[in-house]
Amino acid sequence: MEKLIGEFSLGLFFWQSLIFIGLFLLLKKFAWTPILDAVNERETIIKDALASAEAARNEMESLQSDNKRILKEARAEKEALLKEARATRSELINMAKEEAKVEAQKILEQAQKVIQNEKQAALNELRDQVGSIAMDIAGKVLHKELESNEKQLQLVEQLLKEINLK
Repeated sequence: MEKLIGEFSLGLFFWQSLIFIGLFLLLKKFAWTPILDAVNERETIIKDALASAEAARNEMESLQSDNKRILKEARAEKEALLKEARATRSELINMAKEEAKVEAQKILEQAQKVIQNEKQAALNELRDQVGSIAMDIAGKVLHKELESNEKQLQLVEQLLKEINLK
């Protein structure tokens, strides 16, 4: 019986080994290869994802540095534009002040000319009126004094003497 049990064990061992090897070959062909392929593919996808994430991080850092640089340039340009605008504003204010001074001077000169012309016209009119009044008064005085012939002759003789003297 021992011999039978030994042969049976040996036969059982043989068949179990044969079934195990067959099962192993079947699993290798139909299960292990697809599983290993899926694991390798998954590993490749994970490596690619990590590489993409690293590239995205590097690109993000590059974009951030570019954004900082662009922002710094924009601030510098803004400051330059503001400085230029302030200078232009000051220049325009100064030009407007100068133009106002020149215009005020012109207006003042014109006003002085108008005043001078009006003054001269008033003086001329006053002279004319004084002359007219003086002539009226002289005419009345002469008329009163020269009412007699004797006085007229005296005046004519006096005027002739003055003319001869000159």
